[in-house]
Amino acid sequence: MICGVDEAGRGPVIGPLVVVGVTFKDDSILIENNVRDSKIISPKRRNELAKIIKNNSLNYEIIKISASDIDDLRKIITINEIEVNAFSKIIEKLQPKICYVDAADVNDVRFGKNIQQKIKYKTKIISKHKADSIYPIVGAASILAKTIRDKEIINISRILEKKINLPLGSGYPSDPITINFLNKWFEKYGFFPPYVRLSWKTSQKIINKYKNHKIKSF
Repeated sequence: MICGVDEAGRGPVIGPLVVVGVTFKDDSILIENNVRDSKIISPKRRNELAKIIKNNSLNYEIIKISASDIDDLRKIITINEIEVNAFSKIIEKLQPKICYVDAADVNDVRFGKNIQQKIKYKTKIISKHKADSIYPIVGAASILAKTIRDKEIINISRILEKKINLPLGSGYPSDPITINFLNKWFEKYGFFPPYVRLSWKTSQKIINKYKNHKIKSF
């Protein structure tokens, strides 16, 4: 049995971090279906592959970490440590003999060792940068994580967009649609909804901008 673990939503200012682990007997069906990094697959194909992966996997586990939980955790640990904890919990549940993970740390070996230290049973961790492009099993995990997070963002958009009649965008700080949404939201309400990561520099910059504006106006 082989296992792959990956995440979606590490960098966005809006929405959860989603970590997924998936197990297969081998990666033959993944290779047949050209399973690879979710970022280079169209949304339609991702959804098709997600169904194939779920239907053919031995098992899979999902952890969703909300924006508010990320903010709370970052008061005591780093985002890398948050991921290490989530990856190790998933591996513990799936109990694979060998597990391939997409390294979040700049030092991929260290990332693997940190996960290994938190796991209470004996397994082999192979930690690589861009593992979702190297190993189909990690590509499968990345596809599940991405499609799950995309659904979360769609649900958040449905809740929030109608309140200020503006598109939410992707939730990433690099997305001008998202930045415009956050600015207009904070300008109207004076606070962010719970789906926004307040500990992100993007959020703090907007909060400070309006604080300074009020001080100057006073």
